[in-house]
Amino acid sequence: MANGLLATASDGASNDYVTRVFDAPDGVPADAWNALQARQTDPSPFMRHEYLAAMHHSGSACGRTGWRPRYLTLWRDGDLQAACPLFHKAHSYGEYVFDWAWANAYRQHGLDYYPKGLVAVPFTPVPGPRLLARDAHARAALVRALLSHATSEQLSSMHLLFLSDADAQACADAGLMLRHTVQFHWTSAGHRDFEEFLASLQQEKRKKIRQERRKVGEAGVQFRHARGKAITAADWDFFYRCYERTYLEHGNPPYLNRDFFARMADTMPEHWLLFIAERDGRPMAASLIGIDGDQGVAYGRYWGALERVDCLHFEACYYQPLSWCIEQGFRRFEGGAQGEHKMARALMPVRTTSAHWLAHPAFAEAVGRFLEHEDQEILGYLEHLSSRSPLRQDTGR
Repeated sequence: MANGLLATASDGASNDYVTRVFDAPDGVPADAWNALQARQTDPSPFMRHEYLAAMHHSGSACGRTGWRPRYLTLWRDGDLQAACPLFHKAHSYGEYVFDWAWANAYRQHGLDYYPKGLVAVPFTPVPGPRLLARDAHARAALVRALLSHATSEQLSSMHLLFLSDADAQACADAGLMLRHTVQFHWTSAGHRDFEEFLASLQQEKRKKIRQERRKVGEAGVQFRHARGKAITAADWDFFYRCYERTYLEHGNPPYLNRDFFARMADTMPEHWLLFIAERDGRPMAASLIGIDGDQGVAYGRYWGALERVDCLHFEACYYQPLSWCIEQGFRRFEGGAQGEHKMARALMPVRTTSAHWLAHPAFAEAVGRFLEHEDQEILGYLEHLSSRSPLRQDTGR
């Protein structure tokens, strides 16, 4: 349901937008949302209407779990001009850009940090467009509408995570503070097969990868994979057993429930690739990869195992997907948040960007100073990582 007409915003050219906020993704027509999403540079399947709706309707990201939805949209003459997934958050879980120290500082000063505003895809640290807009004017108006919403709702802050370059520029132009983190992505160099890919690595890295793969093979583990609608209900059930087990072993329930993945199988099957490890004819581990065939991009997402085998995680989550990406001619494989160990598998460091606004002037100033210092550390970290490249220097790769 829509909360209705809340405000009017100008794009700076005397053309007004109607701003509407919805308390569920259903308030925005799926075809209009997806058409806007498809206009963006380097879109990802995780900003599709179906993905966000599955998060909401499965109960994985909703008010009950601390993700109160407020989908903010701009309209003109009945046409959707800009939109973003906005949440009023009661905590900072499932975000992957950490602001616990900021929340603690508020608490120590007797102030409420929650609820805060968050523009993000729940539990999905995949960089890309978050401010879906027809043009730069609409994107700028959407940022202003977010800040107006934060003020009217008395939110402590507004945070926009894993932004595209266009989004980050619009936020910076509006005076938001930018923050950077590091992920690790593999980019294709046109290798014909996995062996040619290995040949592009330094000898030490090649040797280590071959040793790790040999351990998995000597343990009697074999892999099969299924894509899209070829992933059966039994495969999805087995995957979820593995995924849930991994979370429970760390003492936490999983963020996503079985119903979420059932909705993915129903509404977005073409965006999933499943690897299942088997031993003695029985499945024992699985990794689920997001894929965008049109963009030629794959995304490492979820994994789990019912049995322990040395180096199985590396095989299931890196080597099998990388081999598949090379065979299919995909241009990029994103390994997910954090994990410096991914560099040894030729996933190279990439800087990601988020944007932040805090209502309290003194705290905004303090966070600004912190981010300036942190940004210098990130630049130093990236420089350090670049000196440790696993790629052979004599190949130019």
